[in-house]
Amino acid sequence: MPDHNPLLDQTRRHFFKDCAIGLGGIALSEMLNSSNAQASSSGGLHHKPKAKNVIFLFMAGGPSQLDLFDEKPELTRWHAKPIPQEFIKGKRFAFMDSFSKETPKLLATPRKFKKYGQSGASISELFPSLGTVADDITIVRSMATNVFNHAPAKVFMNSGSAQFGRPSMGSWVTYGIGSESKNLPGFVVLQSGPRGPRGGSACWASGFLPTSFQGVPLRGSGEPILNLLTPKGITEKDQRHVIDAVRDLNSVRLLDSGDPEIASRIASYEMAHRMQSSAPELIDLSKEDQRTLDLYGPNVSKPSFARNCLLARRLVERGTRFVQLYHTDWDHHGGGDANLETGIEKVCADVDRPCAALITDLKQRGLLDDTLVIWGGEFGRTPMSELRETTGRNHHIDAFSMWLAGGGIKPGAHFGKTDDFGFSPVEDRVHVHDLHATILHLLGIDHLKLTYKFQGRNFRLTDVHGEVVQKLLA
Repeated sequence: MPDHNPLLDQTRRHFFKDCAIGLGGIALSEMLNSSNAQASSSGGLHHKPKAKNVIFLFMAGGPSQLDLFDEKPELTRWHAKPIPQEFIKGKRFAFMDSFSKETPKLLATPRKFKKYGQSGASISELFPSLGTVADDITIVRSMATNVFNHAPAKVFMNSGSAQFGRPSMGSWVTYGIGSESKNLPGFVVLQSGPRGPRGGSACWASGFLPTSFQGVPLRGSGEPILNLLTPKGITEKDQRHVIDAVRDLNSVRLLDSGDPEIASRIASYEMAHRMQSSAPELIDLSKEDQRTLDLYGPNVSKPSFARNCLLARRLVERGTRFVQLYHTDWDHHGGGDANLETGIEKVCADVDRPCAALITDLKQRGLLDDTLVIWGGEFGRTPMSELRETTGRNHHIDAFSMWLAGGGIKPGAHFGKTDDFGFSPVEDRVHVHDLHATILHLLGIDHLKLTYKFQGRNFRLTDVHGEVVQKLLA
């Protein structure tokens, strides 16, 4: 009988498990590398970027531009008079019943506006701190969108589609150009306010893109991510053995099936392991100097929008590509606390100082030049009041305001113009698709070329729309 060859005892799985680098290491290395070059088929960086990171300050509920950024003296003169029918004929609003009983009356803002900085930006008294950085921001007063109900409108602002299941902008960006952070997710979501945003996780989902590109919600206190910490009694060595074993098993399955979701699962385990040390360090503000903490205000010491703004700066410092902050309770129809009296005052007080602090902090650290900051909600509010017990305005998709700063945006500019009542843009209309195209452009991405084939067609963030707003660029 011939001598037994021990190599015959080695199955393929034994070989890949025991070889010097292991199949798991091969698959993981390839998959992680591809996360930074995932869009190579779409071109990756198509031109030199002006921005490296994005911080999107999302005011969920629809801030009233007429009480914050779009001063309308003519509206004051027409206050309490019925709006001319030509403005509302054929238009749709979220709460039609309030407009069907009688012709809605125009509503002037009780807020005073003040001109700030060398740019002379007209900003409401509700945002005194933001006024101090007026020369660093550009207010766009001619925004327009398609969808007038909250959840689909939020999804539309984030994904370019009102249909749930499409990739969010943060997912498109990290799919297209990856992230510079190895120990934190490339797309992070922070939330504040009395509840989560309507639309929920669909606002930061990866849709048909691999799930490794979805937004990761991060808590501002306690465990940054639930169930992230190592259980008591488990050593680092024990945990590493478990993760390696799961990785190798998943890698074998990946080799057999080619399913990209298995690669995403491998990446998730590895990222979670690295985040066990990086995430607690991120939310530990003890090493921030007192001057910085004072800049953001007293709320920075507890879960709040202020704390999330500081965490956003810390995230982009650490290479996270896309950070999105949701602050809720901007839905001011009138009735209860949801009004343009005490309700809007409260949420403006929540965000005013932290927004200005974030701009100042980024600028002082040399981060504003390549960090694009965006502020806005899913739509605006009507120039007409609603028939409710306290003062409020209906949802409005034809005209609303947002502001942008840093990352290649022309600073201190006033962009776009609406009619005398603030009902529609009359100059430089900017649709949500145009905003998306411009954001991608600033990141070095051609919105026409960043595509993903799904169900037989190539999809993109801007669908079949969108133009880069060249006038906004520095």
